[in-house]
Amino acid sequence: MNFAFFAPNHVQLLNSCYPPSSTFLTAGPDYSPNSQELSRLTYYASNHPGKLTKLGSELEKRVKAESKKAQSGNLRTRTSLLITLAIFRSLATECRRDIALISPPLVASIGATLAAVPGDLEVVARAASVFTAWTTYTDGHLIGADSSMTRDYIFTLSKFASLSCSDARDHEVRNRTRLIGFAALTGALNSEALYNDSVQFRAQVSVMMRPILVTVFQTDLPALEHQAEVVKDAPISPYLAEFRTRPAIERRAASIHVHVDGEAGPSMSEVSSAALRAMFSLLEHANGSQLGHIMRASLDTLADPKSNSWGQIEHCCWFAKKTAEWAQYQYRYAIPTWLVERLVENQEVNTAAPMHTALVAMVTAVFNSSTPLVNLSTSDIVSNLITLLIRRTSIHPDDSLLPALVECIASLGRHVYYSDQIQDLAGEIINRLIAVEIQGVFNRGDESRSQAIRCLIAGLLGLIHAAEENETAKKLDDPPKWNRSSPFKVSSPASQIANPELGAHASRRTQVPPDIWQDTLSLLCDTNYAVRADYSSGLVFYLENEIPTLSGDSTGDDGVKRFRRLVQSPFQQDTDVKVLLQSGDFGTKFLHAIHAYVYTLATSSTLGLGDMVTSGPTTSEPDSTTEGSEGPTPAQANGRRSVSSQAPRARKVSVIQRLLERAPSRVSGSASASLSDYAHILAILTTVHEQFPIRGLIVGIPMLLALDKATNSADTSESGALCRVNAIKVVMAKTWLVIGKIWESSDLVSLANKALASFPPGGELPSIPELQFGLHPPPEPVPVPTDAESTPWEGVNSETALLTVASCSAVHAATSLDTQAFLSRLSVHWTAESALRDSMERSTTFESTIRGDGISPLLKISPALMHIENISLQSLARSTRGIGVTDLREALEGRSSMSNPALVKPPSLSTLDHTSSIGVESRFGQPRSRTRSRRVPPSGSGEVRDVLNRLGIGKQNGSQLLKSSFKVGGQRTGT
Repeated sequence: MNFAFFAPNHVQLLNSCYPPSSTFLTAGPDYSPNSQELSRLTYYASNHPGKLTKLGSELEKRVKAESKKAQSGNLRTRTSLLITLAIFRSLATECRRDIALISPPLVASIGATLAAVPGDLEVVARAASVFTAWTTYTDGHLIGADSSMTRDYIFTLSKFASLSCSDARDHEVRNRTRLIGFAALTGALNSEALYNDSVQFRAQVSVMMRPILVTVFQTDLPALEHQAEVVKDAPISPYLAEFRTRPAIERRAASIHVHVDGEAGPSMSEVSSAALRAMFSLLEHANGSQLGHIMRASLDTLADPKSNSWGQIEHCCWFAKKTAEWAQYQYRYAIPTWLVERLVENQEVNTAAPMHTALVAMVTAVFNSSTPLVNLSTSDIVSNLITLLIRRTSIHPDDSLLPALVECIASLGRHVYYSDQIQDLAGEIINRLIAVEIQGVFNRGDESRSQAIRCLIAGLLGLIHAAEENETAKKLDDPPKWNRSSPFKVSSPASQIANPELGAHASRRTQVPPDIWQDTLSLLCDTNYAVRADYSSGLVFYLENEIPTLSGDSTGDDGVKRFRRLVQSPFQQDTDVKVLLQSGDFGTKFLHAIHAYVYTLATSSTLGLGDMVTSGPTTSEPDSTTEGSEGPTPAQANGRRSVSSQAPRARKVSVIQRLLERAPSRVSGSASASLSDYAHILAILTTVHEQFPIRGLIVGIPMLLALDKATNSADTSESGALCRVNAIKVVMAKTWLVIGKIWESSDLVSLANKALASFPPGGELPSIPELQFGLHPPPEPVPVPTDAESTPWEGVNSETALLTVASCSAVHAATSLDTQAFLSRLSVHWTAESALRDSMERSTTFESTIRGDGISPLLKISPALMHIENISLQSLARSTRGIGVTDLREALEGRSSMSNPALVKPPSLSTLDHTSSIGVESRFGQPRSRTRSRRVPPSGSGEVRDVLNRLGIGKQNGSQLLKSSFKVGGQRTGT
């Protein structure tokens, strides 16, 4: 009896779709169901959605049974399996509105087929075609909600991923298999099933990234570059690029067919192109959190020990750059962030692994690329990199990862997105540099400390150089290399009238101001020569390229910098001279500090900070020197230091004070400087006079006179003393020669050349190598000969040289000082201690008048009332506290500035107006903040007048609301 007659209607319709079993062996190559009966079945299913579940269950049962038989080589069953899969695809396509009802059995059937016959490419291609139909029309809501289906779906994805990285021996079979797998994965990547659930997104991406990366790393880089351009310019198809925006009813599923036998097999180029298209499609649609999951999955794949992917550094860098380029614009910052986070996870290993080397190279490659990375937290990045760098130096001073880390820090300079960014990053590095100088490195020896300092110096210089080079490259077709004779400068006389310190720089970014850099000048006197040499070269680079120059600088046709007279304006000349003669100017303070340390280096027998390194706490955490791993806040960027960073600086000031107190008044043979140090001193002094000719005279000549006095009083009978004295005299003679050329004083040039011509042979200073950006092997110093016979040499007579400079007409025109006034100004008694004190004194009231602070006139209250640390203009302007009799009493007693913040002038908000972060203690005065607030002795008549005016006592004078009507010369009122 034929029981098929009693089968349910949907089963009868399904059975009728199969051709007679006798024709199964001849059903190829299409292996398709009966078209008319299939149409009847799909019509029935679309009009009776409730039957889809039953149809799906029946088809799943048949697929699983047929797959097991086909696995054993049964050809009839294989044909039936192909027809069943075709029926499944037709139902998914025609019943797309209700595809959720058939989704669980469909996905389970595909997984069972791939598990049973993974080597039958025709069956696999038919299964992949069914899968892409489902991924096209599904809304993905069942993924994550239905645990059984989710499990089957991930299993199916993993099977297609395995096909995508097939390692079959036959190249043609391998490429065909991979193409089928990537076709299915591309369908999943463009499906709502991927993006519906964030948890399942991570699981799916972990499966799909492995075959993509395997193929990418097996393809040559030139081929990848070519294919990447093709993929980016021409996506897989215009339809697929926008299909997710289409309603499900309007979508069309791609059909996958196996390669026809006899035709030329697919090449590896086609496979890599398919992998890149899948990668491009994935990155193109990912948001920030999804991009993080992609990066995590990628790094986990690269970490697979079987793949040895970390050893292919060029491929790793290419992948990182393309990932950043192809990601959505606003989420690209996640790429380097994830790379750095993975990098610092395993920083405690004794030996740097290939993973560390590859990750650092990947981060550097991303930063060196032209891809913009908006919203990138550069402060966090540089903080993490510095922490890792210091950790590696503590493990081993010659760690193989250090040069790459230095280059990585420098590469951050190519991504400047706000004007103060380089200044903030430089401040972060300088903070950590000072902490290492003071506290050492994790209780390690001096070797680790010195190497850490050298690495930070190299990173700081590279950061500034990269920023300048990248910015210049945007304006020029051929980016110029750094040249000591032609730094990137332009002049702006208009801005220099208001502030001669700020020579205009053709830059969109803020330069690193000298008061921030000044904290590092003590490294000129470090105990380690390699540190001194690196820092000296870095200081020359900073003076020539970063710190703004003065008005009046110019370069002649012969390459020698000379002074160019300013506009002959009496007001301008008077203003310039007054500012130059004041110690409150930041540039002048910086030069005072430079000359103090240079003198100490040239004469002192004891260098370094002594026992400070071993007495202080170790640099063990990022927040030991800064506000935390998040980097400097805007307040820090404006010069405010945290309490934790003040303690090391306070100790540093006291030690520096003792170091300068030990600076001798005469040169001895036991001085610590080498001939190489004197060569660096000459380079620094030459640069100072070339870049700052006016300040170089006013600040530098007194030091030269003091140094000449120290050499003339030296005891040349000591071992090596005469050689040292001659070396110092060579430095002074060549410095006088530079001054003569700059100021076009032929007499001084002749005097210096005559002295240098008589120099005895054999005592010349060694040459200084050109500045090399990056970490290089530590240089070896050329010591001062101690046993060589030297001939006494007079050098240049400093008194004659001073008189020659004072008589120079160019000097008179530039300074508005005659010969006697100039001699009187520069013949003062100079010591290293007094120069450092001048570098730390507060800015004068005159400087405030000339420079201005950008504050509303209504808020420019008497400087006599200034005593405030951290208050904003907003809080000052909105202060509601009244002024009463108590304030008047406190003003008379000199305490008003401490009791009423409404009477206090706020600090300037300018990012350039920093004072030195090294507070001045003991004999140098009181510690000061890095704002422009100035503390004037209290109880002055101006303070009392200000309070009376606020009380409304006295007549106001026109629009000058804050100008007192009382006479300035009036007597102070007592209580």
